[in-house]
Amino acid sequence: MSRSFGRSLNAVAYTCLFAALVSVAAFQFSRPSAVLWPAMVAIVPMLVLLYLSARTRDTLYSVAYLVVGAACTYWFVLTFYSQSPPILESDALSLALPKIALVMVGGSAPHIVPRLAWCTAGYLAAELSAGAAMVVAGQRWEFFLTTFLAYAVTAIIFIVGSLSRRSSRRTQPMLHRAARDEQLAAMRHRIEVKAASLLHDTVLSHLAAIAGSVGDSLDPHLRNLVQRDLEILVGEEWLTEPEPVVDPALRHRWEQTPLFGAIAESRLLGLDIESTGDFDAISELDAETSVSLGLAVKQCLVNVLRHSGLTRAEVAVFGSESDVSVMVIDAGRGFTEAETAPDRLGIRHSVRQRIEEVGGAVQIWSTPGRGTSIMIRVPARSSERSSEVDAS
Repeated sequence: MSRSFGRSLNAVAYTCLFAALVSVAAFQFSRPSAVLWPAMVAIVPMLVLLYLSARTRDTLYSVAYLVVGAACTYWFVLTFYSQSPPILESDALSLALPKIALVMVGGSAPHIVPRLAWCTAGYLAAELSAGAAMVVAGQRWEFFLTTFLAYAVTAIIFIVGSLSRRSSRRTQPMLHRAARDEQLAAMRHRIEVKAASLLHDTVLSHLAAIAGSVGDSLDPHLRNLVQRDLEILVGEEWLTEPEPVVDPALRHRWEQTPLFGAIAESRLLGLDIESTGDFDAISELDAETSVSLGLAVKQCLVNVLRHSGLTRAEVAVFGSESDVSVMVIDAGRGFTEAETAPDRLGIRHSVRQRIEEVGGAVQIWSTPGRGTSIMIRVPARSSERSSEVDAS
């Protein structure tokens, strides 16, 4: 903004100087007997120094423009008032043109105080040089309102522009802080949702494992699963959910996916699960989506074991270019989602909200006494790549 404002002042100065040249030519044409060429010559050094000052933004050229401009203004005014009769005694605007150009020397300064100082120096130099020329020509010195108004308007623009920039500088950090607070709130919400879902899943699975155990001790494999879940809850690994390190040769195998792990763990809890469909479609999911899908399906299977009154369920996998769908089906008691108690977080947090966090969707069909079908749909990586290609 500083440079653009300086260029605007330089443009005003150029306009005034060229207008002064046109004015001299017009007066010379109207009075051929007058000798006005010295006034035209006086404008040329001002044009040259104004160009150098605007191009280099060097203080030396600004000082030269101020000093030489004052001398040129003196010569310009003296040339006209030396004519007989004086030409400009009734034309304040033409006389003010080189003086206004001298006031615009403030365009080369970078800050408000130097700009005001340069403009004030330019105004005083213009008025003193013009007044001296009038006195030397035998004329009475007069105060010209046109030059003063140009100086006053320029100073006001300087002050208003500086105040507006300071206000914007104060406002910008507030906007940055608001955006940062919004990001932190969103991150905190995601962590809270993830923590609530993970805690709910873990506690419910452990209770189901303990309830289904035979004898006084748990199955060793179940004991290891419980121990692993407790370590995850105590540690911080659940915050990032890093992608499991898998042998690249086995990366896309069905047995390596979180969904397969969820089915296997549910079978250990005593649930008879029939799994069908396109298992290779799971390899089209990224790590975060695959983990979220596995945890959501695991919660669905635990709900079957705990609430359906049956120990049998079906998991069907469907894949397409745009998404991967998993349906969990049981023929148990069924339920009405709208009548679910507010403190029941399984479907709400561990399934629906978890899937929505990765851009998926959940549909539930359930009728009391006739079973439940839950369709979980998540986007595949191939759809994300095609969307990026379309956007590019």
